[in-house]
Amino acid sequence: MRRTNLTGATDSESWDSLDLELQHAAEPGLRPEAANGNRIVLSQGPDAVLFAKIDDDRGGVKYSRTENYRSPLAPLRAAEARAVTEPGQPSWYARRAHRLADALEASPIGPFHEGRWALSRRLAGEGASRTEGVSAGRWRSLLLDDHPDGYIDWFTGSWGVVPLRQMSPPDNGRVKAYRKQAREGILPPALLWWFSGLNCYVILDGHDRLVAAIAENRKPAVLVLSRAPSEEQTKTGTDRALSTYHLTMSLLADPHPVTDHQGSTRAASHLLATQLHKLKVDYAPTRAWPM
Repeated sequence: MRRTNLTGATDSESWDSLDLELQHAAEPGLRPEAANGNRIVLSQGPDAVLFAKIDDDRGGVKYSRTENYRSPLAPLRAAEARAVTEPGQPSWYARRAHRLADALEASPIGPFHEGRWALSRRLAGEGASRTEGVSAGRWRSLLLDDHPDGYIDWFTGSWGVVPLRQMSPPDNGRVKAYRKQAREGILPPALLWWFSGLNCYVILDGHDRLVAAIAENRKPAVLVLSRAPSEEQTKTGTDRALSTYHLTMSLLADPHPVTDHQGSTRAASHLLATQLHKLKVDYAPTRAWPM
């Protein structure tokens, strides 16, 4: 697996995401399967984890969870949580992302398949803001924890977070242990997966850690796994962005007076940097297999 650390579009010192490229990977153990254009089954090995049916008018999707989901990651011990210092800092997220990438690559029940992926700090539904900028109260509203059945209204509920198993109560024994870690500021990040078939995130790992952070009214640490645009899509988008940039710069070079020439030049350069960065970390559609 090839991996590359990416920094922010305008902040070259701050880690933003981990770009991953897998070659010759087997069919994933956790995979969406689709049929008839509006039916989806999320399967893990031989088991069904979630059933979904998209409305005929594409206004939303009904789903039903089973009790078959298993995290592709081994449980984290408290000693491991304390071993990675500087929680919440960009370097902390970077080290956690590399550990998650190793674990996901080795897991036979995870979602990895051939192609490009990203592990990032961004929530696209929050205006591409970094996950640590989302308040604990906002996380409560994002969590779609109806069990076992639920409905995602794509006009009001898109970009929510769907658990793949029933959420534990705040007084659960494991949650209590994580609440202590949350108070100490060492709670490891939960892992979300962008699932475009639902137009939402699903929780791959860290259900109890999310409950613990929210119960303590603290912002959960979160990393987001998503497919990344292919090299061909990136090249096409890059050529388009550069063409627009060169056209803008040629207009600014015109001898006619221009208000705040330097400001306009800086704005064009900033837009180009943002567009090129987005091409590397933007969410690509989740791949599905025939049912």
